[in-house]
Amino acid sequence: MIADRLGVHAEACEWCTIDKVPQPPTDVLESAGNPRLRPGRLRPLGMVGAALAVLFTPLVLLLTLLSNAEEALKRALATKEERERLRAKDEDDNRRDTITAERGFDQVFDGNWHGGAGQFLLRWYSHSTHHQRLILATEDGIVLAAPPQRVTTGREKRMQIVARLPAAEAMLIDPFNGEFDTRMVLIRFRDGSWLRLDTEEPRSSLHAYLLRQPLPDN
Repeated sequence: MIADRLGVHAEACEWCTIDKVPQPPTDVLESAGNPRLRPGRLRPLGMVGAALAVLFTPLVLLLTLLSNAEEALKRALATKEERERLRAKDEDDNRRDTITAERGFDQVFDGNWHGGAGQFLLRWYSHSTHHQRLILATEDGIVLAAPPQRVTTGREKRMQIVARLPAAEAMLIDPFNGEFDTRMVLIRFRDGSWLRLDTEEPRSSLHAYLLRQPLPDN
């Protein structure tokens, strides 16, 4: 329904965020016209929500501690088969984190400000000051949509297309090809540079869509 309202035929779509944009070198920043590198500030309603979140922080911490204690108890009382399954999951998580760090995927992009990903990242908040993007996978490439300005509610109602990346320029990649439970998706540009996105949910519709696509060349 969202894609139809935008006039886009999407194979899959998902709300995504990016990590904090690192500070570019001065010459890169100036040559790009000193673009905005941070999302917009929270509006009054959002500030109220943030204040309430602070008030509930102790409760959240308590619930987290209780959840961790419950998990520890479950592991202590688990059967041999359950312990083996939990151990295998821990090993997978550790291997995923190791590979992520080795390949640099714990960063927001590949680090080359002159590459396609770096140049696109410089324009990210010039397109929209909202902190999220709806990423739409289409037959012709990638479409990014968002409200022009940051909002606390009604993002779908206010959003519009803010950027298009044709298939000849960039493609969506699951860097682990479904091997791990992850929120990570990459936009890989033609020059090999990449930008990391994080979906709101692991195993999102974008991940499911990418599993159905032919594997890209390395």
